[in-house]
Amino acid sequence: MSHTAHIPSHRKPRRSSSKLALRAGVAGGVLSTIAVAASPAQAEPVTETIEMPTLTNVDLSGALSSAVAASAEATEQDALAQELRAQEDAAAAKAAKDAKKAKAEADRKAEAERKAKEAREAEERARAEARERASRTAERTTLSASTGDSDSGSSSSSAGSSSSSSQATGSAAAIVNFARAQVGDAYVMGATGPNAWDCSGLVQAAYRQAGIDLPRVSGSQSSMGRSVSLDALQPGDILYWGSRSGSYHVAIYVGGGNFVGAQNPSTGVVERSLDYDRPSGAVRIL
Repeated sequence: MSHTAHIPSHRKPRRSSSKLALRAGVAGGVLSTIAVAASPAQAEPVTETIEMPTLTNVDLSGALSSAVAASAEATEQDALAQELRAQEDAAAAKAAKDAKKAKAEADRKAEAERKAKEAREAEERARAEARERASRTAERTTLSASTGDSDSGSSSSSAGSSSSSSQATGSAAAIVNFARAQVGDAYVMGATGPNAWDCSGLVQAAYRQAGIDLPRVSGSQSSMGRSVSLDALQPGDILYWGSRSGSYHVAIYVGGGNFVGAQNPSTGVVERSLDYDRPSGAVRIL
């Protein structure tokens, strides 16, 4: 017997081969199970699934169409609202403009009516004054004619005055009567009647009563006929101011030392004495 037989061995006791085989088999099975569990290829399929909503082409198309339609409708509503505001603003501006125009027109008509009324009143006063003056003038003319016929020893100036104060007859009477009938009418540059005249328009219209057509302007009228002295005037003679071929104003001698003419916008058609505005000369057409 060995001397070391009584010393216990530190080596693990050997297991029987059957136990080792059993343990090996168990270990292998465990490892296999672990390996299978760890392997993705051998993973147990998931039996519980989560269903996700499926979006088909029809759903996408319908949603897009709805969104586009809603946007278009909103845009159209906004455009209609803007158009409505623009129409309201335009209507308000037009109404204000029309009201302003109507007020201006009403004011203009009221002013025109006021001026027309004043003009009618002034015309009536002027005609009344003219009739009164014409009556006095006729009386003076008759008296002067009688005195002139009985005074054979008068001077050339007196003879001229007597001749000029004789009663108008024939064509001269038609001219004088027409001119006197317009006393009180308005003076308007370029006017030829029937209620407004300028100087040459009145002379032309008066001579037309005698069947005589005169030129329209004063310079041409004073160039007609023959020159006569202011001391030998007869009713119906044309008086002029300025030169004979370039006169700037004309009137009609009506006898009695008076003339009738459309003087200016302030006086209108008046009958005045020759001393009121001494003419430059005279012409006789009759």
